[in-house]
Amino acid sequence: MAKFDEYFLMENEDVIHYVKEKTSFFNENSALLCDEIGDGNLNYVYRVVDQAGDKSVIVKQAGDTARISDAIKLSTNRIKIESDILILHGKLAKGHAPEVYLYDNVMNCCIMEDLSDHTILREALLQFETFPKLADHISTFMVQTLLPTTDVVMDHQEKKVNVKEYMNPELCDISEELVYTEPFNDYNQRNELFEPNKEWIVTEIYRDDVLRLEAAKLKFEFMNHAQALIHGDLHTGSLFVTKESTKVIDPEFGFYGPIGYDVGNIIANLTFALIHGDAYGKEPFVDWAENTIMEVVDLFNKKFTAFWDEHVTDEMAKETGFKEWYLDRVLSDSAGVAGLEMIRRIVGLAKVKDITSIEMEAERIRAERICLTLAKRFIKDRDTFRTGKDFITALKEVMKKY
Repeated sequence: MAKFDEYFLMENEDVIHYVKEKTSFFNENSALLCDEIGDGNLNYVYRVVDQAGDKSVIVKQAGDTARISDAIKLSTNRIKIESDILILHGKLAKGHAPEVYLYDNVMNCCIMEDLSDHTILREALLQFETFPKLADHISTFMVQTLLPTTDVVMDHQEKKVNVKEYMNPELCDISEELVYTEPFNDYNQRNELFEPNKEWIVTEIYRDDVLRLEAAKLKFEFMNHAQALIHGDLHTGSLFVTKESTKVIDPEFGFYGPIGYDVGNIIANLTFALIHGDAYGKEPFVDWAENTIMEVVDLFNKKFTAFWDEHVTDEMAKETGFKEWYLDRVLSDSAGVAGLEMIRRIVGLAKVKDITSIEMEAERIRAERICLTLAKRFIKDRDTFRTGKDFITALKEVMKKY
């Protein structure tokens, strides 16, 4: 039996041999270097570089447990879903996804384009860098990958086949637990609260019965609304950027769910960046972040409407007023999910550096309280958020309180 005919979790040297055996990307005698560069919660990511030239690739492999916790057992099949979605995204939103060179269902890994000329957006935002084309790029990506996979555009039978094809129960279960359940009750006793805010969070989150009810409603929307093929984890750590380019990675959480889950995650994570900038008094950056959040929402609305008008196929979806009703529901979901994401990143197991890296205790206390208060408003009043200005107005009102 050949070395790679049976699954095992590779080390650096294994990855080098694997790339040489499975591809012709490098010359046979190339001296290759391999580094494990993954900083996510689930998978192992390797960069393989030709020491003599400028060629490089990324190898991503799934383990059978999450890196964030050995207690989270996972199917390694998630790499197939990720590879398939990346290929689809490359077709639907050209230029906004890395190219996939190979998917291997034995080793449960894929080989893809190296984006080392780009920067992970979250890391750049932590350095207060700005990206003038980000709102345009990510709004285009969301419209062009989400709306074409809905019943509005797709053949209904084909869409139902896709719903089955992209079933992703284990990773959906992670979202259902970490986003929609644990932050509101800590029933698995693995929430991590910033000690100076602990009692405040217990009162404002755990003991808010109205908030918990609305979170329950949103959870069942997530579990039962097979609206579009969503990315499922679309945050600033899943975007690679330059001043001229935006590429979206890591869709292993993808499945057929509510469009607002992707839109809301972008809104929430840009808000984290804004709050981080505010904590350090970076006014020009905060202004850019405010404008970017507004533009993401407003450009999404504009492009969504235009794409609908051009590509709608379902006869009933052409009825006067239906498009507006549909988009309003997406925006309501987006606001609710933005609130959920902000709560879970502060209360739950998986944190964001935008908040945890704030070194001054008083500023971190303030940042967390702004985020959580705003999140509650996004969730409870989600039906009132329709424009970018609606989101920023709420943010500014909450910031004034603290």
